[in-house]
Amino acid sequence: MFLSRLLNNYTKFVLLVRLKTIWTPWDRHKSFAAAMSEALDKLEMEKEARKEAKSLENEAVKETNRMKRTLKRKKWVDWKEQDEKDAASGVKRAPFDPADRIKRKKSAILLSYCGANYFGMQRNPGMQTIEEELFKAMLKHKWITEDSFEQVQIACFQRAARTDKGVSAARQVCSVKLPEELDLEAFNADLPEQIRLFGVERVTKGFNAKDQCNARTYTYTLPTMAFASCEEKIEDLHDTFRISPELLEKVRDTLKLYEGTKNFHNFTSKKSFLDPSSKRFIMSFTSSDPFQSPQGIEFITLKVKGQSFMLHQIRKMVGLAIAIVRGNTTTTSLERALTEERLDLPMAPGLGLVLDTVHYERYNDRYGKDGIHNPLTWQAQEAQVKEFIEREIFSQIYKTEAEQRNMLDWIGTLHFHSYDTRKDDAPPAPTEGKRSKDDDNDE
Repeated sequence: MFLSRLLNNYTKFVLLVRLKTIWTPWDRHKSFAAAMSEALDKLEMEKEARKEAKSLENEAVKETNRMKRTLKRKKWVDWKEQDEKDAASGVKRAPFDPADRIKRKKSAILLSYCGANYFGMQRNPGMQTIEEELFKAMLKHKWITEDSFEQVQIACFQRAARTDKGVSAARQVCSVKLPEELDLEAFNADLPEQIRLFGVERVTKGFNAKDQCNARTYTYTLPTMAFASCEEKIEDLHDTFRISPELLEKVRDTLKLYEGTKNFHNFTSKKSFLDPSSKRFIMSFTSSDPFQSPQGIEFITLKVKGQSFMLHQIRKMVGLAIAIVRGNTTTTSLERALTEERLDLPMAPGLGLVLDTVHYERYNDRYGKDGIHNPLTWQAQEAQVKEFIEREIFSQIYKTEAEQRNMLDWIGTLHFHSYDTRKDDAPPAPTEGKRSKDDDNDE
């Protein structure tokens, strides 16, 4: 009650002050009630005026943002030109019907693809990429809108890792807003055979496939003859070479030298030793036992798990490991490569590199057991994924290596590298402690 009376007294005081400012000598004869009524009317008019001004200001801001988006938007499809072509053939695009508006929620999708015939994962105008094929199928099935197709940020699209030209992915994960009802079988029918979408899971509203990923695992599959001594004539051993247990142990010991937090500025491009983003944490780097491909060539698969990787980092790590095991250089080169020196190091071919798994342990621990969301482990899809990997990814690696002998040709260039200090260019300038998000997951 006391607070109520205090507020009433304050309101009356404010009104009296306003009355004093609006009264003039010629209206002092007006009654208090009339003056009070005029003051209230004036306050109401001022309130309406402020509300109108705020509304106009908000509309101006919205229009400005709309213009900015239009200017920044990449015109992946020129709908005006498309409409003209359709009109010439007697086809007209149906007008937008509000009843067709579909409610979409943040989802995580499990994607597998063979990147042999594609210019990488990320969309690039005029280039054949994985995302371009994916978005075309999503638009056709109305998983995304036309606006989202032109500017995928509208659909909150984000990939866990950006694979380079020719690099495949066994279990790529992307986040995007999608409808609740999805027909995966019909969707996959409109994708090339080299690309398959195996699963969709609802995730939290703030989920980001890249930011929530706490580790990534890559594999590199190569013929064992790559580790033969540099003194041997491997041209004659390409199909018949078999790695010995001692040589395989040397491979594993060399890979283990990469584990831990180290400065990998020599294993990428345009990064200095002082750049904080050059430091990366390698959790494990191992090798499988040897196995034979259908063509009779012996292969092994190297597996590396780390928090994140830079452009070409894994291929350079593999390249230097091969050179060390073959005898083109020694482990001293690897030790020096992790210091401030800038060394000339080889980079292995991209054919055998595959994004194997993206890990979401922290997300799964926090949300995977809340009764609303499922953990992003994709156990139900594992059998389908393995079958696709063997059919589309590994078979392509085996076949290409048997026919084109990419690894054999590359090994012939190892002796051209000095494995010593580079003198051909100046070291890149440090970035003053700033770490770019685009530096991550660029293999």
